[in-house]
Amino acid sequence: MAGMNALPSWRPGGARDVIERFVADSTHGDTALPPAERVAVFDNDGTLWSEKPMPTQLQWLVARWAEAARADPDLAATQPYAAVASGDLSWVGQAVDKHASGDDADLRLLLAAVTRATAGMSVEDYGRVVGDFYAQAEHPVLGVPYAATVYQPMVELVQFLRENDFACYVVSAGERDFMRPMTEQNYGIPPEAVIGSAMGLEYVDGEVRYVDALAFFDDGPEKPVRVWSRIGRRPAVAVGNSNGDREMLEYTQPGASGLRLLVHHDDDTGRGDEPYDKGAETVLREASDRDTTVISVRDDWSRVFPS
Repeated sequence: MAGMNALPSWRPGGARDVIERFVADSTHGDTALPPAERVAVFDNDGTLWSEKPMPTQLQWLVARWAEAARADPDLAATQPYAAVASGDLSWVGQAVDKHASGDDADLRLLLAAVTRATAGMSVEDYGRVVGDFYAQAEHPVLGVPYAATVYQPMVELVQFLRENDFACYVVSAGERDFMRPMTEQNYGIPPEAVIGSAMGLEYVDGEVRYVDALAFFDDGPEKPVRVWSRIGRRPAVAVGNSNGDREMLEYTQPGASGLRLLVHHDDDTGRGDEPYDKGAETVLREASDRDTTVISVRDDWSRVFPS
């Protein structure tokens, strides 16, 4: 096991002690897990990098939707294009909130616009477009490139686990191929270890291309399903930050063989006016009963970003 320098951006005590004790127990002595069972899964947005005031992919989509609305006035009269044209994106948040209460009508409109943005594009072309976005785009509140908004303590945690023979995966509601161009550079997690929501695909004339349909939405109870289908093992470590990670946290190895971590954004870094506990109320309330260690950004991290 690495020494005290393994997690330099974590304050001593609290969540850091829990993590170090679990890794020590999982890699040494009678409680050690076989290396093949050392699997760690991480949510992405809000867990490994900034999510507020809007997920990174939404910023990319807004630009695509605005371009589409300018080209087609009829489209601009429908949602979410009308919200983008007006500059008021509250409809997007309301669509997600309605989904949480069982009303999926607006969410279906939203997802239709998401799939339409890439329909007909090859996977290679999409990767280049997304790579260009990451190279140029800046966080709307912090005004820095997105690579500078990864959470340094979480990058250290990924590295610490990998040094102790844990295989680390990203498991996110975010779209898989939107994440793949940045995960290896920012987290050290290669594209083949990225599990996320996925657009439908087809093979046409020597190219793999996107179709105008969603294959699956990787959130809530879908996360354990995708973890099993891709990895074939129940994780030993799961890390999330929202209600959408509840089932993934639950799906870790039981008892002391599993480590459940929940990032609690009780600071005010980079989110603008967005309340960060919104969307995490259930997992925060249940944390102690579900043997989940809450990571306080304010108290457990000595710094948030790389620099």
